[in-house]
Amino acid sequence: MKKWLLVLFIVAAVSQVSAQQKLTLADAIAASLKNSYDIELVRNQLAISNINNNPGVAGALPTVNLTASDNEQIISINQKFPDANRNTQRNNVGSNILQMGVTGTMLLYNGNRIVTTQKRLAQLELLNKNVLNAQLQNTMALVSVRYYEVVRQQELLKTIQKSIDVFQKRLDLLEARKEAGLANNADIYQAKLDLNQQKQALQTQHLIIKQSKADLLQSMIQSPDSVIVIDDKIAIDKNLSLENIKGALPSNPDYVAAATQITINQLIEKETAALRMPSLRATTGFNLNSNKSAAGFILLNQSYGPFFGVNLSVPLYNGSVFKRQGQVAAINTRSAKIQQENLALTLETNAVKTFNAYTNALTQLQTETDNYALSSQLLDLVMQRFELAEATIIDVRQAQQSFENAGYRLVNLQYTAKIAEIELNRLVSKLAL
Repeated sequence: MKKWLLVLFIVAAVSQVSAQQKLTLADAIAASLKNSYDIELVRNQLAISNINNNPGVAGALPTVNLTASDNEQIISINQKFPDANRNTQRNNVGSNILQMGVTGTMLLYNGNRIVTTQKRLAQLELLNKNVLNAQLQNTMALVSVRYYEVVRQQELLKTIQKSIDVFQKRLDLLEARKEAGLANNADIYQAKLDLNQQKQALQTQHLIIKQSKADLLQSMIQSPDSVIVIDDKIAIDKNLSLENIKGALPSNPDYVAAATQITINQLIEKETAALRMPSLRATTGFNLNSNKSAAGFILLNQSYGPFFGVNLSVPLYNGSVFKRQGQVAAINTRSAKIQQENLALTLETNAVKTFNAYTNALTQLQTETDNYALSSQLLDLVMQRFELAEATIIDVRQAQQSFENAGYRLVNLQYTAKIAEIELNRLVSKLAL
């Protein structure tokens, strides 16, 4: 009966583990792109620029206003005429003044400022699209780095676990030898100390993995105590070329955004220059005026009808404000060009440095892969010799230390190469699901 209960417990445990959905890199990136607060904020800015990219905001559409006022008054009248019989003097006389009007105004010319403003609004929308693309790439890069950090720490955990197996086997052999009178307590104590130390390292590694998963969950905008299962390896693209990377740098969304900012500043220069040009407006509408009085010389005065007019405004002098605004706009354009040149140099420098790290890691990776295989074979050989009493505890410890160091170096080199690969793809905006 107990055996059957044990079997059922094992089956249930295996089923529970299988039921846990494994998290892939694509899943992590998709969740982050869907939930990221930073992306949502940038999308809001893009939505605002999309709304503002409208002819009405630029001033290209006419404006129509309706005005109305109705004033009721109580007044005293004292009117005298050459003919005394027409004299009027009354108190508390009711009076009403009604005015209504519909006015439409259309800007006909203002130095092409409207056309320039429309172009600037379109460029602002394009700028925010590039900012959004940059944020998408940054988010995908961050999630990828944190995802592979979890993978790296889990690979390091495997090395520690194998080391614990070796420590345990060494302790078991020493205890068996002691029973046969072939080992002393000092070796057993040392073996137990080494095993306990490695178990502590295992617990520390479990903590590191939990914290790495919490960082990944934060990037995915999910609860930090959510359960995620990652079963993945660090696969590296070994075909990246520095020439191709440098050639694709102009497609970097930050660089494109910097170029767009230059265009925007140049359009602002034109808008500012247009302020010094004459403005011509056409006005049309319909007015109604009605004045009523219960007494007095005029009892009713009404006028109504359409009107049309043209207004010309020529700026002559305003304390050189427009001129100075133009000078400031020109300086802003020069600053935007300097920023783009600086960004281009920064991108190229980062690309070269990252590619050097990438190639260096790849160069060492093959050698370290061989070293790891050799250290694993050496550890197995030394353990076999230790079982035959042909190797000492020191030999085992040295072989084990070589295996651990080789395992750590191999995983860290794989991670370094992968992070460099992610950064290079981010620089040329090639990260995708």
